[in-house]
Amino acid sequence: MEGFTGKTIIPILLMYTLTYESKAVKELTNADIEAILETARSFNGASDITGCLIFYKRRFIQILEGEKEVVQALYERIKQDSRHTNVYLLSENEEGERNFPNWGMVYYPIDETDLNKNEYEQFRRNLLLLADLTVHSNKTAILFWKRMKLLVTTPPDIR
Repeated sequence: MEGFTGKTIIPILLMYTLTYESKAVKELTNADIEAILETARSFNGASDITGCLIFYKRRFIQILEGEKEVVQALYERIKQDSRHTNVYLLSENEEGERNFPNWGMVYYPIDETDLNKNEYEQFRRNLLLLADLTVHSNKTAILFWKRMKLLVTTPPDIR
């Protein structure tokens, strides 16, 4: 594409970012979550989508970033997934850079039925540290990390 000066103009592609929250159905197992992640990593890698998925206390919080049409189409599929309910869009916006440029989908398999206090504390500290060290270049990323912090400050039922 050439501008009035005859110089080539390179269009700037804005990065679309979306974050949502949902609640897992009671029947969802760790094996189901592993299947979700396997599918997500394959699709997202092929579709140039990056982000982060947090699953804790039967809640999902996810941030997705990539080309707007691709992310929106994925979110429409996510909303229809019967493995969770109450899918709620927290924020969306377009920015010039990724917040998770080198990430696929991050997940830590924490099993609340076999959890001890030390494991929970380490999990919580790691997430809070990650939130503090991660770039927050837009309001959607900021909201994602704030919601994650709010969620993990509520401890699970620990024996």
